[in-house]
Amino acid sequence: MKKILLLLCLILSLAAVAQNRNGFPVQTTIANGTIEGDYDTKTGIQTYFGIPFAQPPVGALRWKAPQPPSNWKGVKETKKFGPRPMQTFVWGDMNSRSDGVSEDCLYLNVWTPAKRNSKDLPVLVYFYGGGNVAGDGSEPRYDGESMAKEGIVVVTCNYRLNIFGFFTHPELSAEAPYKASGNYGMLDQLAALQWVQKNIAAFGGNPAKVTIAGESAGSIGVSYQMASPLSRRLIAGAIGESGAGINPTMSPITLAEGEKIGAEFAKTAGYSTIKELRALPARDIYEMYNESKRFGFPVVIDGYFLPKTIPEIFSAGQQAQIPLLLGWNSAEIPGVAFMQGAPFEEQAFVEKVKKEYPADFEEVLKLYPHGSAKEVEISATALASDRFIAYSTWKWFDLQRNNSIQPVYRYLYSKKRPPLVDNTLASGLAGGVTKKDPNAPKPPEAVGAPHACEIEYCMGNLRLIKDYAWTEDDHKVSNTMLRFFANFIKNGNPNGDGLPEWPAAKPKDEMPPVMIIDTESKAEKATADARYRFLDKKYK
Repeated sequence: MKKILLLLCLILSLAAVAQNRNGFPVQTTIANGTIEGDYDTKTGIQTYFGIPFAQPPVGALRWKAPQPPSNWKGVKETKKFGPRPMQTFVWGDMNSRSDGVSEDCLYLNVWTPAKRNSKDLPVLVYFYGGGNVAGDGSEPRYDGESMAKEGIVVVTCNYRLNIFGFFTHPELSAEAPYKASGNYGMLDQLAALQWVQKNIAAFGGNPAKVTIAGESAGSIGVSYQMASPLSRRLIAGAIGESGAGINPTMSPITLAEGEKIGAEFAKTAGYSTIKELRALPARDIYEMYNESKRFGFPVVIDGYFLPKTIPEIFSAGQQAQIPLLLGWNSAEIPGVAFMQGAPFEEQAFVEKVKKEYPADFEEVLKLYPHGSAKEVEISATALASDRFIAYSTWKWFDLQRNNSIQPVYRYLYSKKRPPLVDNTLASGLAGGVTKKDPNAPKPPEAVGAPHACEIEYCMGNLRLIKDYAWTEDDHKVSNTMLRFFANFIKNGNPNGDGLPEWPAAKPKDEMPPVMIIDTESKAEKATADARYRFLDKKYK
């Protein structure tokens, strides 16, 4: 028995050595105490994972604004990712490295290239996507190592999701000191930014040089943080990848509407008071939400975090007056999302357009060419993408360039993905892969770059995503996009040696420059903005 125990100890010790063969422990002291991470001698990057940036939002703190974290004595080990927020597999293609799922989820992660005397390094805070119903800061595509090698301190943070992050209710509003409820996920992002202001110097970062970035719901979060009076002075730059909180994409509703939705949800679930709901275990809340078949809860105009809509705030020049880099992908969503089962044929497309835009179909048909089956597929994809997320991102771009003297840079990400390594898998909607349904019809070849596919390119993480057969061209595009983003984080300008020139957009320009990011990246005049001006009239 003793020999077996000794053997087990030896195996465990060898495993530990193998896991840390390139690193040694490193400590730093932040506002709440001392933490211990790892210093990787191979990469030169220090990592601290699972740092609490707020008190656990459980028990009496469920559905409350995040509270400052408590102090601790001794050394807190921060070497593994914390739990991800409560969520189900809305998108089974998401890939997490988190330590399980928990209501206690408010943790962040830091990658830093800082040496012992480093200070005032630029900082990137990245918000994950997932529709405000799924995702977490541990996903490999958001890994901060490659960006840290560019001389940037990188932070990813969790924020509460779905019913845990966006539930609005009259009782919750009444008890809050600011007399509103909901938006807890947005307030979590704000708390992470406040934590960065207080602590990032301990990692060599400059709190006056913080750029926020995100994709999809994360990009929408960036747009809200730019608009919020609580966060707009905490950031020096912003990057948005596909998405803004502007109609029709996850735009806010009034507090009264949100409270009505929340009260009806609680009543249907069989609970009349918040006290009863708070007394329930997380499992019950999780199951009640899943049983409701809801897709999250909307952001609300609460008069606190968000006093007005984004267009109202930007039009008044009340947003963060900072450089902005943003864009979207060339085929955000397949054309079938618009055609709804109809074939990619001219007559079918015309009929669908007439149904959707009975008073304006002639104008729409001029904006979206449809002379052949391929043209119909491309236009159906463009129209579906515009209605889904491209228009809202364009509107954000248009608002900032016309209501700020700060530079605005726009891109169109166009690199098509390479084939999957495993042909039993299929590309998912959130950027990952799922098991292929052998009975499903073969999907059409992609006509462009789909939603979320650019994340691992811009963050330099192709090496961590093993599902695709990356080529030399993919690595070339990733290097270009990573350098554009890194330059912007450092200087508020993506331009730099060895990169194609990327001009900033000017106010009122009907054909502003747009950087086409592809195997051969280049800036071109935007030729399709009439589409967005048309949709702008419709959505107003």
